[in-house]
Amino acid sequence: MVQRIMVVGSGQMGSGIAQVAAQAGLQVYLQDLEQMLVNRGLGVIVRNLTRDVARGRRTEEEKAAILGRITGTTDLAPAAECDLVIEAIVENLEAKQKLFRELDEICPDATLFASNTSSLPITQLAAATRRPDRFIGMHFMNPVPVMQLVEVIRGIATSDETFATIKGLAEAMGKTPVEVRDFPGFVSNRVLLPMLNEAIFCVYEGIAGVEEVDTVMKLGMNHPMGPLALADFIGLDTCLSILNVLYEGFRDPKYRPCPLLVQMVQAGYYGRKSGRGFYVYDAEGNATPVKRF
Repeated sequence: MVQRIMVVGSGQMGSGIAQVAAQAGLQVYLQDLEQMLVNRGLGVIVRNLTRDVARGRRTEEEKAAILGRITGTTDLAPAAECDLVIEAIVENLEAKQKLFRELDEICPDATLFASNTSSLPITQLAAATRRPDRFIGMHFMNPVPVMQLVEVIRGIATSDETFATIKGLAEAMGKTPVEVRDFPGFVSNRVLLPMLNEAIFCVYEGIAGVEEVDTVMKLGMNHPMGPLALADFIGLDTCLSILNVLYEGFRDPKYRPCPLLVQMVQAGYYGRKSGRGFYVYDAEGNATPVKRF
């Protein structure tokens, strides 16, 4: 039974995972490399819960209890006390493998490992450890406190017991777990990223502008957010990373990243988190579409 977890990585995904785990009654360590990053992640959780209180979704007492179950840290050592470690760091294979090798030395044999990777092979990550049977993918959607889905990805060696434990944990967090096989991009990003990439090609080829492409998809396909605004929200660097995983994994040209996306990432235009992507964002988060590239 999972009662105590560590979430490694306190960014948008990691802080969200820590929040929903604490809401489910788990004791949570939220870890990152620097105290500033940990504090920022904890601050996001406080703001989310404060908004819930203001809207009548929970009480001040419930908010305090949830926050009381989360401990920020820059140390990996508390992972030794945990039943599960969920990794939510940068989408880079080598960085994740290095982290799991470290955790493998720290944690007792019974500790389960999960990766929140959005596209990288679970089997390959698990091979960096001595516990591939107790390793699994747990791909949450962004924003984690709001989105219902968790893709639960079994590596080639993942045991039935590990899968059942993680499926039950996702349900306890109020999520809907869906079992997915270990293929590049899984289901969500194998379907989503080619659509986002094609929207970027429409701008790159001059078929329509940013606002026009997003309007077509919102009004014509009833999408709540246009694909270019969504790419900015995900992070253009993350989109490019996932597309490269798909392209390299399948060797199929349909996954080739649009040259405009590559160039924007090279320029440091990552979307919302950098203040500029297909839209320019002011301090209040208001978005203005970019007219020229």
